[in-house]
Amino acid sequence: MTPLVATPVVAVIAVPAAAVVVLAMVSNYRLGAILNVAFSALSLAAAVWLLMAGPFVTELFLVDDFNIFLILLNGFVGCTTAIFSATYIGHELEVGRLKPAFLRLYHAMYQAMMGAMALALMSNNIGLMWVGIEVATISTVMMVGIYRTPQALEAAWKYFILGSVGIALAFLGTIFVYVAAEQQLGGGLTSMAWTNLKASAATLDAGLLSLAFVFLLIGYGTKAGLVPLHAWLPDAHAEGPTPVSAVLSGLLLNVALYALLRFKILLGGNPATIPGGPVLIALGLISLLFAALMLYRRSDIKRFFAYSSIEHMGIVAFAFGMGGPLANFAGLLHMTMHSLTKSAIFFAVGHVAQVTHSQRFADIRGLSSSHPGLAVALALGVLAIAGLPPFGVFVSEFLVVTSTFSRQPLLAVPFALGLLLGFGALIWRLQDVLFGRPEASYARREASLLPVYIHMILVLIAGLWLPDPVRRWFETVAAQLG
Repeated sequence: MTPLVATPVVAVIAVPAAAVVVLAMVSNYRLGAILNVAFSALSLAAAVWLLMAGPFVTELFLVDDFNIFLILLNGFVGCTTAIFSATYIGHELEVGRLKPAFLRLYHAMYQAMMGAMALALMSNNIGLMWVGIEVATISTVMMVGIYRTPQALEAAWKYFILGSVGIALAFLGTIFVYVAAEQQLGGGLTSMAWTNLKASAATLDAGLLSLAFVFLLIGYGTKAGLVPLHAWLPDAHAEGPTPVSAVLSGLLLNVALYALLRFKILLGGNPATIPGGPVLIALGLISLLFAALMLYRRSDIKRFFAYSSIEHMGIVAFAFGMGGPLANFAGLLHMTMHSLTKSAIFFAVGHVAQVTHSQRFADIRGLSSSHPGLAVALALGVLAIAGLPPFGVFVSEFLVVTSTFSRQPLLAVPFALGLLLGFGALIWRLQDVLFGRPEASYARREASLLPVYIHMILVLIAGLWLPDPVRRWFETVAAQLG
């Protein structure tokens, strides 16, 4: 690794690490919020610097076409979420929902989560990747329970228990991969480097690799929110601060799925192992259909969009399970579009909950007349995530459907049914929220919607035109995924 390349790698990790130390000592909210935004902007700048520095590999770190776009997405959404968080958490303090004593914890854990996700994405060492996801999980657990209400503590505890079980199973899977590699590559870091594992995949013990993938699928599948491993996700979204929901849906689910896909590539290099594709297809289809049906029974707006995240993780898993250049391209595009769109939706939902003093759909009516700017922002996000043109989500879903119809027509029928069910629930709820008679008790507070519109502009541009460098980027990664 040359010094020129090493510097941005260190920066991507060092910036959030320094931010944790600094923000843990800042008790003034205004200063803490400003510093949180500043450090997040520096992390985004470090990610851009890393992109410009180009690919590299060591036994500990790896930057290639696959993870660099996720690192960049991680920095961008982390920065816009920090901007949204500044006004959102300030209002939570004003109304007394959040105690000032927990501000240092909130900002420090936010940066710890962002840094841990970046570490997991950049790790060439499969053990270091596991550590990054584990730290991100613990940081998120502490943020979910920060309101200290019985419901928030219960949600945090459920997340901790289920997440710990999942990460423990992923740890066992990692050990099995190491044991399989040790027989061919010897011990130490060499046997834990993903690039070495990929190069030697055909010579590794197929039985051990297959067993490892089962544990990794359950472990990282829990983090990705795939059904039936999803039980923690709706509660964590509903009871935690909305910025946490935005980052959970927009980033952490992607990181877990990324780890799973790295191991799927290993299985693809050894034809004697169990096929990972059909398993992902099954989990993706089950997640899509289950979540789409559950949308009709949700009365809490944040819990509703949590199930929407499960639905879209199902779409992504289904696409990668299908495999091939077109389906993989669609999966990568959908990961990106979902991250941008769902985080924007949670930005809008957070402001909706604050002005209406409720998260229940029954208490949220007539935003188009009481808060027209907020209504437009929320409507744009919902229409985009529902898969309507000309937004980027429509393009990615259309590509998945097209690829499936051309290769497995019978699978395309339940997949399209799941999309239609989810579409119906989203449009139904959007009508309830936008129209009707608003309550007189709604706050007249003006919300900062800039992060929402920045995200939605990008999603709209992706639906109309993908720049050639971005398109070639996705095509290259799609080919890597097999």
